[in-house]
Amino acid sequence: MGVSRVLRHSAWICWKDLLEFSRSKLKMVMLVLMPLFMMMMVGFIFPTGDSISQQPIALANLDLAVNGTSLGDGFVAQLEAVNDQTGMMDLSDATDFDDIKSQIQDGTVMGGIIVPQTFTSDILAGRQGNITIMTDQSNPQMSAMIQSVLTEVVEQLGLMMAEQNLNETYGISLEQAPAVLMPYNVELTGVVPGDPNYFEFVAPGIMAMVVMMSLMTGLPHAISYEKDMGTLDGMLAAPTSRWAIILGKVMAQSTMGLVQGFVILLLSVLLFGVTIQGSILLVVFLIVLTVFSFVGLGILITSFADKEETATMVMMTLMFPMMFLSGVFFPIQQMPSFMQSVANFLPLTYAADALRKVMVLGAGIQSIFTDVVVLAAFGSILLAIAVPMFKRAMSR
Repeated sequence: MGVSRVLRHSAWICWKDLLEFSRSKLKMVMLVLMPLFMMMMVGFIFPTGDSISQQPIALANLDLAVNGTSLGDGFVAQLEAVNDQTGMMDLSDATDFDDIKSQIQDGTVMGGIIVPQTFTSDILAGRQGNITIMTDQSNPQMSAMIQSVLTEVVEQLGLMMAEQNLNETYGISLEQAPAVLMPYNVELTGVVPGDPNYFEFVAPGIMAMVVMMSLMTGLPHAISYEKDMGTLDGMLAAPTSRWAIILGKVMAQSTMGLVQGFVILLLSVLLFGVTIQGSILLVVFLIVLTVFSFVGLGILITSFADKEETATMVMMTLMFPMMFLSGVFFPIQQMPSFMQSVANFLPLTYAADALRKVMVLGAGIQSIFTDVVVLAAFGSILLAIAVPMFKRAMSR
């Protein structure tokens, strides 16, 4: 059978699958809604920065005045003034440590601030005044964020007090005081202009993940379903080569995977403010390469899964580890070293990394060369293994 005939038959099979898919209006709607829901869910659930907003915090001012002077009251007044401007906390009064502990246990507040009894006396004696920050340890992520933000606020209030003391004691102006107290200044800049947001981080990863899911779920379903229904036997009995069947199925599922990938790309730009810093043609190339790298895996699953249920179980077993270990939702650098080693063997890691470098950092092909080679090699090796296995499976 000639190449042109194989391609023509493949196109017919591809068209049959796409036509069958298009007849289900719900499937057509979900083709767009699933990426949209995933982007909205992930983008809005995860924190977008290092700030907090309207978090319930209890405040216990236990400071004892010295000669009618209470620096604790001054600290509380400054804290409330800053909070009025930023809206970080929903402050409430507490009596002591045990009261705040009880409120945290009851879930009434997320943390607490305690001004100790010796706050004024320590400062007047030339010692540092201690401020205790309590947090809810059952929520470690939020606890760490609250600790970081409140510690920075307390340090800034202390700096303001020190500047005022320098001005009153030594006549150093408030403009000069920061240079005396903090001679070094840090300026932050990124590789590309603008402030980053979580959507920019997660959009490339979700794009690669959805393409992977489409291939790994679509191919086993398309072939195993036809096995169960008996229609695959009809195609095998027809004057159509097995190459045409494989290629047609791959073309249909690849088309749907590409559509979902481009839907996410479009939604990211139009609805979530993601700016593509690099070449859009390179992004398209990477989406196509991601499809190629997972096609073989989808065929391989189908080759040894005799039932659709079996194919689905195998697919889920392989897909979920890749979803959470490939840096889609959070950087793999935050994982333990042995889990990072596992991530380096997953193709989704390289797909997400390459897309993120191009879309967020504006990288060129030379910066993602390793990712491209790994994805191409992974796809080629799997196809070389999967296609002969699939042909033998259909012969049985």
